[in-house]
Amino acid sequence: MNIGEVAERSGLPPKTIRYYEEIGLVTPTRSVNGYRAFRESDLHKLAFLGRARSLGFSIEDCRALMALYEDQGRASADVKSIAQHHLDRIDAKIAELQSMRDTLSDLVKSCAGDHRPDCPILRDLAAK
Repeated sequence: MNIGEVAERSGLPPKTIRYYEEIGLVTPTRSVNGYRAFRESDLHKLAFLGRARSLGFSIEDCRALMALYEDQGRASADVKSIAQHHLDRIDAKIAELQSMRDTLSDLVKSCAGDHRPDCPILRDLAAK
């Protein structure tokens, strides 16, 4: 398969596929004319990477997960550890976003939003 075909089948843009090749996540063969020639195994890896990235795993997490996927002697505990660490980061980000939302919601409620210049939102942003 050429890059256009593998892009269509994997759902990833060619630019992303080239980047994954550049950083060593996939290694397509090269034809005589120098064009990339992707195998079914490359397509499978790209689909794996696309799904992992859609779940927010970092490139390094993806690299580790791919290595574990390809290691028939892997321990599922190693996979779970990576996923749990990522889930913990997501939970922390959700908590941070919820706190930001609560604060901003309170500020919006406290602002009259009328013609007067007094604005609790600006006052809070200016506070140290």
